Amino acid sequence: MTKRSPFRYFKTTPEIIGLPVMLYVRFPLSLCIFDERDIDISHETVRFWWDRFGPTFAAEIRKRRVQQLRAHSNWQWHLDEVFVKINGETHYLLAGSRP
Repeated sequence: MTKRSPFRYFKTTPEIIGLPVMLYVRFPLSLCIFDERDIDISHETVRFWWDRFGPTFAAEIRKRRVQQLRAHSNWQWHLDEVFVKINGETHYLLAGSRP
């Protein structure tokens, strides 16, 4: 069974939807930037697209980031273990990081 595209009922392409959503989320700009370029789009449309397609875009970014990391031969994770005493109670912290 093939997975259906989430963009199937929209007249615009995923690239056209993705650009304003990514610009709106990535940069704290108002939608005036689109008005300057003669693109007529409402704030509510971008918000609707973000609610609907945001998880899809985030999953694609995560997948690409992991693929880029695994392309390097020295891809590995480091775990740091620390015991911290807060208000007399000992807490165990485990933090992961990559080089």
